[in-house]
Amino acid sequence: MMFSFSAQYSDAENGYKLVSALFLRALAVIYCIAFFTLTFQISGLAGEQGILPLAQWIEKALQTMGWQAFVFHPMLFWFGSNDWLLQAATWLGCGLSLLLFLNIWPRAVLIALFVLYLSLVTAGGTFMNFQWDGLLLEAGFLAIFLRPDSRVLIFLMRWLLFRLRFMSGISKIVMGDPAWTGFTALLFYFETQPLPHVGSWYFHNLPQWLLIAATVLVLIIEIVVPFMMFMSRRYRFFAAWVTIIMQLLIIASSNHNWFNLLTLALCLFLFDDKALRRVVPAAAERWLTMTWHDRLQHRQQPWSVLASYLLASVIVGTGLFSIHRMVTRQSLGVWPDQLVDVLQQWHIVNAFHVFPTMTTQLIELKIEGSNDGIHWKRYRFKYRPDALDQRPQIVLPHHPRLDWMMWFVPFHPRFLDWFDDFLLSLLQGRPPVLALLADNPFPDAPPNRLRVRAYHYRFTTPQQRELSGHWWQRQDLGIFKPMPGMYLPPEYLPAATQPGQ
Repeated sequence: MMFSFSAQYSDAENGYKLVSALFLRALAVIYCIAFFTLTFQISGLAGEQGILPLAQWIEKALQTMGWQAFVFHPMLFWFGSNDWLLQAATWLGCGLSLLLFLNIWPRAVLIALFVLYLSLVTAGGTFMNFQWDGLLLEAGFLAIFLRPDSRVLIFLMRWLLFRLRFMSGISKIVMGDPAWTGFTALLFYFETQPLPHVGSWYFHNLPQWLLIAATVLVLIIEIVVPFMMFMSRRYRFFAAWVTIIMQLLIIASSNHNWFNLLTLALCLFLFDDKALRRVVPAAAERWLTMTWHDRLQHRQQPWSVLASYLLASVIVGTGLFSIHRMVTRQSLGVWPDQLVDVLQQWHIVNAFHVFPTMTTQLIELKIEGSNDGIHWKRYRFKYRPDALDQRPQIVLPHHPRLDWMMWFVPFHPRFLDWFDDFLLSLLQGRPPVLALLADNPFPDAPPNRLRVRAYHYRFTTPQQRELSGHWWQRQDLGIFKPMPGMYLPPEYLPAATQPGQ
């Protein structure tokens, strides 16, 4: 089955044939990135010898939840969860992404991509519950129904972008974090974000007055500008360009994998074909909008129009329920809450809240092993801050999930369970887990004891870097004591955890 990018839909804005075709190609690339970065991580995270083996989780879920486990934890791995199947799912996702990019059976491929990635997100547990995973699934789900001649589906794409931006902004106000209400958040963000890169150092050392002004601007862009997405063409274009510029600045200052790329792709729906033709060559447009079967070029049938309105009512209604719960922190009743919970578990409608509270310190945990309690060797992560003269790495669009999750551990005891399992994996010398690290300091046999030291990392100033050549300075905080509130306020909850980020 193929999409019909027919030219029969036309309005004052010249339709969305090119917009839809370009978005699907962008979605294909992002899906491929998301699947590919899992090919060499999934076994160490959820495989048979991974940190959180999926087979053990399945057994526990069936014992405690019974048949409800199938509803609240949708995936294909219920009756088979070995490493081969997990790896096959990631590589199959890469192959299907290529088919989508080539416009081969796109609707069927989109269904398969959604099911595969939803299964991996469920299987990966805390390592796969980041906001961008939910955003990719929600965008991918809507793309299954996408038609360039459907105003309803174009609206739903804008509604998704609106919720992403507005909920991210309003959550900062609702949480009452002093860094946001006092307009000082960006004085800390670039230094204390989960995985800074070299651009973060330069942004962090901008004048304080500029960072304070930028904090105010961020709140305006996230809370006010999204409403322009539903206004006339001129205002939509303004909202699009403001959002695009902000996403490019985030890419220049942060390692947020493909999150910002997907946000940029969603901005396409704020434009129209007439606007895109100014930058897309005619030959490229012909290739992007090509159809494989002319017989499928037809107008929407009445039943499909009705179905699109039913879909919109569920998604918009659930999204409004989710916004209400975030803003008021109150329930709307049993069935609205259940509807929101189920659809969020299936990632059809998600709650977004990017950095609603701002941490003011970057705490790095260093794991050391020993066989005699005297001589200790350190395990090193691939991308986390380490040597003081080591330039912070740019790793986007890759998403190193273990490195990201290590950022959360000092913040709240809810993250200690998986961390304990990780330490146990090191004591047992599990090869898939060790492969997630930069090196193995115990190549012959694992150590018989571990300890964890905590360090407070800070960026150097330009003057300090000129003298020392260091990007970082750090303070040894001693042995890590996993107590709530030791390093950060106990009410802090990481920026987008469900329960990962």
